[in-house]
Amino acid sequence: MFKAIFTNSSGILFSRILGFIRDLLTASALGANVYSDIFFIAFKLPNLFRRIFAEGAFSQVFIPAFARSRHKAVFSVNIFLLFVSIILIIALLVNLIPQLFTKVIATGFDAQTIELAAPYVAINFWYLPLIFIVTFLSSMLQYKGHFATSAFSTALLNLSLILALYFSHNRSESEIVYYLSYGVIIGGMLQVCLHLIAIYKMGLLRLLIGGVRYLSLKSKIIQQDTRKFRNNFFPAMWGNSTAQVSAFLDTFLASFLATGSISYLYYANRIFQLPLALFAIATSVALFPRIARYLKNNDEAKAKANLEKAFWFLTFILSASTIGGIIFAHEIIWLLFERGAFTTLDTSNTSSVLQMYMIGLLPFGIQKLFVLWLYAKELQMQAAKIATLSLISYTVLALTFISPFGVAGLALAGTLGGFVSFFFTIKAFGVADFLDILRSKKLIYLLVGSVLFSLLLIILKDIISAYI
Repeated sequence: MFKAIFTNSSGILFSRILGFIRDLLTASALGANVYSDIFFIAFKLPNLFRRIFAEGAFSQVFIPAFARSRHKAVFSVNIFLLFVSIILIIALLVNLIPQLFTKVIATGFDAQTIELAAPYVAINFWYLPLIFIVTFLSSMLQYKGHFATSAFSTALLNLSLILALYFSHNRSESEIVYYLSYGVIIGGMLQVCLHLIAIYKMGLLRLLIGGVRYLSLKSKIIQQDTRKFRNNFFPAMWGNSTAQVSAFLDTFLASFLATGSISYLYYANRIFQLPLALFAIATSVALFPRIARYLKNNDEAKAKANLEKAFWFLTFILSASTIGGIIFAHEIIWLLFERGAFTTLDTSNTSSVLQMYMIGLLPFGIQKLFVLWLYAKELQMQAAKIATLSLISYTVLALTFISPFGVAGLALAGTLGGFVSFFFTIKAFGVADFLDILRSKKLIYLLVGSVLFSLLLIILKDIISAYI
């Protein structure tokens, strides 16, 4: 398990380093203004659909269904063709009426800004069908225990965007956004190519070709598998979409605030997502196929043993990340972004948002771990109900906090929504089983270590502040 976690974490770390270089260059080129807001809006829309339709829900339903199916080749090709057809139709609609979709995601933009943003939205949305292909191929690779390709492939997107920024140097802001938009599409194409190579080397290409060949002959045989997949997918899609819909509402509400607010959320969330992806998501991706197999074979004891190991690993490392992120929020933003068009005021505003996000790092990360238990036991509807409660909580809190706290209030609302999701996920998993995990000397080590680590970082911050 830990070998797979290390592989995922290494790939994510490499990609995120490139991602921070990309963000650093983007902040320097565009700062936090109308054009940076436009690009983040344009890129957010396909990412919203990607995370709802593809990465989370698809993988968590497809892997157990693929494992159960007796006709894996035909089943996988049938699911692929169904999804890619729907996604292509959505992409065509976005390109036909981009102003409408831009208006939906950024209602606070005036008519002129929406017209300005619409062409970029249309270009960026073609990333969605490309990344769905990547997600589909990645799910098959994960079933085979191969994680490296998917973990490292996102680096290709970041490299593409870095090159786009390089070639657009000294051009106008509108041209820079065009370069970045086409860089997104090229990055998606490169990811598809890399996964196809891995599929070929793992011997899965022959399986897919066989699925295409026999699809018409055996389509009736897999109807039950397909129906069960569909019934599980839609609750899973909603269950996985809470964070993404919250991010959508963040952007929607931030568009009514001062110019640059959307960018503050984006830059802060990028920092927040680093430990979340590097540890929580990497651990969840590595653990899920193992847990699903144990539960399928009615070996719940081994499944819980693996879950407990992952829990303590995540709890220690995310606690340290939370403490460091809150205490050094200003220094982190200053170091990474304050240059070029990114001002001292931008640093102050972004660091406040980051602190609000970091409060929720631990519950967000641990919830991602325990919700896998629900998906592995095919309790997608229960997970969907939890997601609904979390989203309702976030919406109420966001509307409450936006007026007194501004953009930082939106981040705080998202964090508190994460606590709600964590509470109900643990309740669904079993409070008694969760308390059994907590009854360990590791909890004492965690509490004492957290206090000492906090004091050490506060002293270190004072020393650094004296020299800056």
